Amino acid sequence: MAAGTWTARLSRRLGAGSGSIIGGRVTLALCPDALARLAAGRQVALVSGTNGKTTTSHLLAAALASMGTVAHNATGSNMLDGALAALAQDPDTRFAVIEVDELHLATVAEAVDPEVIVLLNLSRDQLDRGSEVRSVAAALSAALIRQPRTTVVANADDPMVVWAAAPAVRTVWVSAGATWAGDTTTCPRCGRSLASTTERWACECGLARPDAAWTAVDQAAGAASAVRTTGESVPVRLSLPGRFNLGNAVMAIAAAARMGVDPQDASDAMSRVDDVAGRYSLVTYGSHEVRLLLAKNPAGWTETLGVIDDAKALLIVVNAREADGRDTSWLWDVPFDELRSPTVVACGERAADLGVRLSYADIVHTTIADPVAAIAAMPPGKIDVVANYTAFADLRRRLPSAPAEAL
Repeated sequence: MAAGTWTARLSRRLGAGSGSIIGGRVTLALCPDALARLAAGRQVALVSGTNGKTTTSHLLAAALASMGTVAHNATGSNMLDGALAALAQDPDTRFAVIEVDELHLATVAEAVDPEVIVLLNLSRDQLDRGSEVRSVAAALSAALIRQPRTTVVANADDPMVVWAAAPAVRTVWVSAGATWAGDTTTCPRCGRSLASTTERWACECGLARPDAAWTAVDQAAGAASAVRTTGESVPVRLSLPGRFNLGNAVMAIAAAARMGVDPQDASDAMSRVDDVAGRYSLVTYGSHEVRLLLAKNPAGWTETLGVIDDAKALLIVVNAREADGRDTSWLWDVPFDELRSPTVVACGERAADLGVRLSYADIVHTTIADPVAAIAAMPPGKIDVVANYTAFADLRRRLPSAPAEAL
């Protein structure tokens, strides 16, 4: 396992990235059961779902750090090799928080026997890689059944998550919210139309929103948000923007409480998290203040629309590499017609595809494929840049003032 650690260090020294992936691959090649061996004796939490994994894992890691040392794949390398590299880099911690791609959750869970699995949401993402979302949910359900000692902290507001997590032996339901409903208009169990209100959903077959032990409560503008459970209210004051991050925080608090952390201590620790692998970071580039946002699928974009500053120029950057998914048809499921930014620029390797979609949404825009050139062409001032996965990583490398800890 030392070989993998040294390989990762060499990768960082050569400027080839964080080394988490190559280090993990070397370790797995030399020691196939390394993941189980490295996880042994630790309290392990796995965080999975389509959106919010990186943010929620950062929040949970901060909460657990109030009680002990934590290993964490903070860079977002969430495949098998990234999980292994995180454990190998910090082999003696009390806790481990591992962000896991939903397609790899079954393998990682079987190896590490986690104390907690956090299941945030499930929606369409990279259809050319991940297949149809119901198939993903069915595979997750089978995996959770095989973890009888694990507590599944699951989003009660997402019908696909409920269908996947309901058979688990131990479940803590959280009302974290679900803005995107494009994949849950029909019941994942039987295919009938779901009946829903603002707070409940149910199907004739019996699948219904379970009662939540924890609820995210967003109070009036300017007031602190709160988490409520039976007889308890915990103020939550996040440095991260967006109603969806309140939901992520409540999921993390519920998981931390299950692992022995006082909920208020967990919330206090989370309030100090203000940068998640570059998401929401502010970068000065010439006469521009650039805020970097990540959105890589329709559900993520729906959440991000609530964060975009309508007074700022907006750059949208879309690539379609293997890590993004080659299929860009997802752009047609994004409600771009809700954009109100005064200036919109389509950028990235698939700027032409994006431009067509914006035109059909009646969004006046220009097209500049190179996002850095597009930033330079803007008048001085503040700019929001929303990019998908590889486009986001490319921008962080290219903008001189961008923090680089997640690369």
